[in-house]
Amino acid sequence: MKIMYNRLPVYIAGTAAVVAATSCSEEKKEKEQQYNIVYIMTDDHTSQMMSCYDNRFVETPNLDRIAADGVKFTNSFVANSLSGPSRACMFTGKHSHANGFYDNTTCVFDGSQQTMPKLLQKAGYQTAIIGKWHLESLPTGFDYWEILPGQGDYYNPRFIEMNNDTIVEKGYLTNIITEKSINWLENQRDKNKPFCLFVHHKACHRNWLPELKYLSLYEDKTFEMPDNFYDDYEGREAAKTQEMSILKDMDIMYDTKMYRADKDSRLKSTYEAMINRLDPDDRKVYEDFYQPIIDEFYKKNPKGKELAEWKYQRYMRDYAKVLKSFDDNVGQLLDYLEQKGLMKNTLIVYTSDQGFYMGEHGWFDKRFMYEESMRTPLVMRIPDDFKTKAKGEIPQLVQNIDHAATFLDLAGAEIPEDIQGVSLLPLLKGEKPADWRKSLYYHFYEYPAEHMVKRHYGVRTERYKLIHFYNDIDSWELYDLQEDPKEMNNLYGKEGYEQITEDMMKELRNLQAQYKDPIEEKLKENK
Repeated sequence: MKIMYNRLPVYIAGTAAVVAATSCSEEKKEKEQQYNIVYIMTDDHTSQMMSCYDNRFVETPNLDRIAADGVKFTNSFVANSLSGPSRACMFTGKHSHANGFYDNTTCVFDGSQQTMPKLLQKAGYQTAIIGKWHLESLPTGFDYWEILPGQGDYYNPRFIEMNNDTIVEKGYLTNIITEKSINWLENQRDKNKPFCLFVHHKACHRNWLPELKYLSLYEDKTFEMPDNFYDDYEGREAAKTQEMSILKDMDIMYDTKMYRADKDSRLKSTYEAMINRLDPDDRKVYEDFYQPIIDEFYKKNPKGKELAEWKYQRYMRDYAKVLKSFDDNVGQLLDYLEQKGLMKNTLIVYTSDQGFYMGEHGWFDKRFMYEESMRTPLVMRIPDDFKTKAKGEIPQLVQNIDHAATFLDLAGAEIPEDIQGVSLLPLLKGEKPADWRKSLYYHFYEYPAEHMVKRHYGVRTERYKLIHFYNDIDSWELYDLQEDPKEMNNLYGKEGYEQITEDMMKELRNLQAQYKDPIEEKLKENK
């Protein structure tokens, strides 16, 4: 059942009584106000690499500013941990089977369908998206857009403009997206209208090409390795057959930049195309940095465990460098909003399209329903004009299908009944709804494809998680997240867990019925 909330007044809680004409006038003004929205999204940024969630690895002071001045959701998750599908869930407020975009390999987003940006436009908002789109079709529902083709390029990136022309911009992509976003805010929007600006970055997506000024950053740092880096996947059949191992599947040239013309790797030509985008002077800076590392690597020629741990350190360093540039840019955007007085009436949201493995289970990438992939950072700075607002941590289970309903609620727009997410506005106001959801549904479809993660669906509650892998496999997994937060011990079929399994199975079927996921048809097709 969809959780419904009173949406009038939709922006600010009204006072219990009006004692003067001036107070009445102020209250009316507050109710009529439509708040701006700045929605910042990264690609593959995970909670382990954001210091307000986990400070073991890096500091992210500007991202932390959003949380410090607002709220941090400690149980934020995605519905399908893959870039395009995750974005489709966010824009529509619906699970993948309902919005029609369930994988990156076969789907094209149907731009004629109802989306949150279109509904915001109807509510009087000016909408814009700058940066990563990754939904194959061209954007609809935006007054302005400038998007990356596909995954985009870190160096001297291409952008597709509204006239469908492709242009090349000089510089580092993360900086350019921020510059374009600030330019739209300053010079291109109608300042008489409320706005919703989507600032969507490529960072921190593979293959983690750093900004040149940060090439040397973290080179003297040794990152702590996860204690399950050498996971043997006992009792987890699907985990054994994936192709996202740091040791086996991380490309030595494309991912770790150990390029030599006389050597070969699966993604060598792709890496060459990326590096060829650099101007000659920048290319020299890049190569001068990596060449000593390349020479030392091939001289030592590490194997086995030594190679795995060497790859892990290179991966962590490059990822952290890319993240550093992004955090700088968040600070630049926040400073602009503050200088222009926009903090008082703007909701600032930061999230990632999904989480990512930073060596947990020996992996990079995402896809699996396990915690590091399904969980995603979500912080919000609530407008100063909110009279009643939450502060600190929000522990309720939330999902990226909730973002659409939240923005519509904030805008004073009706939330269509077919939107499957729920508004987070009551939580932002500091309320604690007794009927808040107790579980989340997840469904991953992209198989067979890159990284070879089996198709699966499942349910997550506060304590337990039940997953079913299907298609060319029929395997169930059950985890007690309180006792086994790293999901190493599959409890499915074990003595003593019969009732928990039954309860979780019932909850799973209830969610599939609620969201109308035709899973039984899919299972029949794959037999």
